[in-house]
Amino acid sequence: MRPLPRLHAITDHAVLAAPEYRVRLAAIAAVGPAVALHARDRQASDRVLTDTATRMLAHARPPGAATFVSARPDIAAALGAQGVQLGTGDLSPRDARKIFPNGWIGASIHSEAEARRAIDEGADFLVAGSIFPTGSHADQPAAGLELLDRVAGLGRPVIAIGGITAGRAGQVRLAGAYGVAAISALWQARDAGTAALALLAPWMESDD
Repeated sequence: MRPLPRLHAITDHAVLAAPEYRVRLAAIAAVGPAVALHARDRQASDRVLTDTATRMLAHARPPGAATFVSARPDIAAALGAQGVQLGTGDLSPRDARKIFPNGWIGASIHSEAEARRAIDEGADFLVAGSIFPTGSHADQPAAGLELLDRVAGLGRPVIAIGGITAGRAGQVRLAGAYGVAAISALWQARDAGTAALALLAPWMESDD
């Protein structure tokens, strides 16, 4: 299995409907293997989500970016995607693995208890948040860097999500995050490729 990307470019219905979406998708994908493009749209039909993931896979080659499918291991397996991201209410990682045997399976968590349960159920990585206040989950209180402190040592890579910006990326790396996930900081940026590199910078510097 290929290394887990450090930057996860999460989409939603608004991102996918934006006129600039395809241009930004190409720019983010061009950053290469450090990026995972997430096909995520809870409002989409199976066909639309499949078309979205197929387009991401096309943009990901040859730069080498990965494509993950949110909530749907069946679609990920059918298309040969590299990963699946599961949220609250989706299949457990254990059940998803029966459908998607080869690739990364991540689980969204909001507490140490949820993190331990996800690991027990076979999650390969955790998406922890919201770390900072975010408009996409305005009703959800921010967990803060303390959540990363508690779950980073549990034996799975942790991707920080929620209010992530280039200015905050260094903070979450120091708190133990393996990488970051973002929506606004990527898809609303004037230059999506430059924004992706800025979010990755703390890990690129640490690997020098």
